[in-house]
Amino acid sequence: MENEEDMSLGNSTRVTHFILLGFTHLAQLQLLLFVVVLLVFTVTMTGNILIVLIATVDPALHTPMYYFLKNLSLIEICYSLDIVPKMLINLLSERKTYSFTACALQLSLIILFITSESFLLTIMAYDRYVAICHPLHYAAIMSKKTCRQMSAVAWLSGFPVAVGITAWLFSMSFCKSNEVNHFFCDVSPVLKLVCSDTYIFELLALIATVLIMVLPFILITISYICIICTIMQMPLAESRQRVFSTCAAHLMVVTLFYFTTSLIHLHPKSSLSPNNKKFVSLSYTVITPMLNPIIYSLRNSDVREALQRTFGRKMLSERLATLSLSFFQ
Repeated sequence: MENEEDMSLGNSTRVTHFILLGFTHLAQLQLLLFVVVLLVFTVTMTGNILIVLIATVDPALHTPMYYFLKNLSLIEICYSLDIVPKMLINLLSERKTYSFTACALQLSLIILFITSESFLLTIMAYDRYVAICHPLHYAAIMSKKTCRQMSAVAWLSGFPVAVGITAWLFSMSFCKSNEVNHFFCDVSPVLKLVCSDTYIFELLALIATVLIMVLPFILITISYICIICTIMQMPLAESRQRVFSTCAAHLMVVTLFYFTTSLIHLHPKSSLSPNNKKFVSLSYTVITPMLNPIIYSLRNSDVREALQRTFGRKMLSERLATLSLSFFQ
């Protein structure tokens, strides 16, 4: 077997690379899956790049809500680039190998981006809470400086968790196999290859997951309870509908993100079969990043109007020139 070439028997085993099995159980459908994933990836990158572009160059979108939306799209771009290109290569390749270092790097980036997105969605919920429940103080609370600091916290908060979990996991002994039954290096399939006791690791990983997913979700829920209470106190039904529509897109994104990721990451060794885990993972690694810009653009008139202004009234080259000057504003 191929894994015997890279591994010796006993506790002295050292893995030099992993073999990502991916969707080998669907050998007859891999070409079709490649085409579908490539199409979804193209839509994902196009949609999120457009969100970043218009939120940067259109003055009407220089508000905290769209500043955070731009950061969300940047996270989705990085997240997709970390997983999908290698997946596409493996779908067409017979040797689905991944070096030990590359696998560790991919996993650390996945943890980083999931953590960043979880915290950013919480910040976006807080932004809507302040805008609806404390509108008179909104400009003072959500200043440009505050927004930048919040975004920086969202981006950087995942580094300690990502480095800690990845370094610990990949310092363990792998003596069972080097075949990862997944299409990317995730905690659960890699953990199954460890031959030492993983109880403490699983316990601390679960605690970390609760802190980066469950706690933010609770904060988001509290924010929306306050928002709904405020909306219900509004005298006009028209006003209630208009205000709630500003939160609808965010609620849909939150639901998609937390529902799919919690199925996998709250249970590193859950009862889901490996093949079922692959399809659940496919939903939040490939499908969800594509849906986010679609949800925001279809349900948000500001985004649709900004797209028309950006690509309808002026040449794209003029907007791209502005982009280099205004990106970090």
